[in-house]
Amino acid sequence: MSALQASCLEFMDYLTQWKQALPEFPLHTLIAEAGGPERVGIFCVDLINGFCHSGPLASERVRGIIAPIVDLFSRAHAAGVRHFVLTHDAHPPDAAEFEAYPPHCLRDSDESEIVPELLALPFASTFVRFAKNSLHSGLGTGLDAFLDAHPEITHRIVVGDCTDLCTYQLAMHLKLRAHAANTSQPVILPASCVDTYDLPVQTAVASGAKAHPAELMHLLFLYHMGCNGVRVVQRLT
Repeated sequence: MSALQASCLEFMDYLTQWKQALPEFPLHTLIAEAGGPERVGIFCVDLINGFCHSGPLASERVRGIIAPIVDLFSRAHAAGVRHFVLTHDAHPPDAAEFEAYPPHCLRDSDESEIVPELLALPFASTFVRFAKNSLHSGLGTGLDAFLDAHPEITHRIVVGDCTDLCTYQLAMHLKLRAHAANTSQPVILPASCVDTYDLPVQTAVASGAKAHPAELMHLLFLYHMGCNGVRVVQRLT
């Protein structure tokens, strides 16, 4: 075994232990810390059919976070939270992103629609939605204008997919935006409500695609967000 392999194995053990030690955090404590439910917002990225139920990028792992997110939305609403912001892919047919990924989630298609499990919530009509044409929820969308218009939202909960792609971009955008303004605005990420897709090495080699080991990418990016000030917790209870 090379020194690099040994170092990687040691770090993976460290990452696994770090993930297992993540605390659970009571939602009511977060709301109290914020100063009331009106100061809490949930920001959900890409919980749409094209990543959960149908299309070339649909993932069983990502589908697994639907139920925890629906549960969190329901409990948060019951606790008085009213800010639910959903960003989601809605690409034109000639999207430049298709140079990196197969065509997916075309604008006005079923793939680009929010999953029915979330839309079935009785308060779904109050969701604020922003379509996006890249991995980044803050580029070319109305998200920053929304944040500017709602300075009362000081505590931001981030959920959705994928951990290492759009979720990472959203959480870091919210955190770095606060840093740039020299403000303390916590970004909280419950690991139970985020995940990423899996493409094993053998499958990738056979298909000519790029490998994407889900467990590794999930752990690495949870950790990276934690290293940069995002409050990563096991779940919001």
